[in-house]
Amino acid sequence: MADLAIVFHWTPRDMDAMSLPELMAWRERARQRHEPQE
Repeated sequence: MADLAIVFHWTPRDMDAMSLPELMAWRERARQRHEPQE
């Protein structure tokens, strides 16, 4: 959840209602956004 907070500036309250699969999907989006393109 920390990576989502850093990349998207979300608070724990913003993520509290999300399901685990939803958090995992957003985590992948955060990874893609944060990692440099090759």
